[in-house]
Amino acid sequence: QVQLVESGGRLVQAGGSLRLSCAASGGALINYYAGWYRQAPGKEREFVAGISWSGGVTYYSDSVKGRFTVSRDNAKNTVSLQMNSLNPEDTAVYFCACGSMSIQRPDYWGQGTQVTVSS
Repeated sequence: QVQLVESGGRLVQAGGSLRLSCAASGGALINYYAGWYRQAPGKEREFVAGISWSGGVTYYSDSVKGRFTVSRDNAKNTVSLQMNSLNPEDTAVYFCACGSMSIQRPDYWGQGTQVTVSS
């Protein structure tokens, strides 16, 4: 069983940047697709960004493409999300996730970290 713990969420000003990190334990993250989802109040959880096992291929939702960058360090068993040009619509709880078959079908989830972007 893989445990995922996110960190880095906080209040930021619109236009600012923030970096989220996810530390995995209980399993080798290299065996999984990994990435990030988010959920805003009153909305369904949505996919944000994903990365393949080797890190050679990345995927982004249209709303964050060009602003967010997902990366992984398999040696450190971590996944990161660099968020630039943040806007209030990015306010949400951000969840780290990983899946053996696809990032679109996660097997494990983190507890989430709150990101709030002030207008």
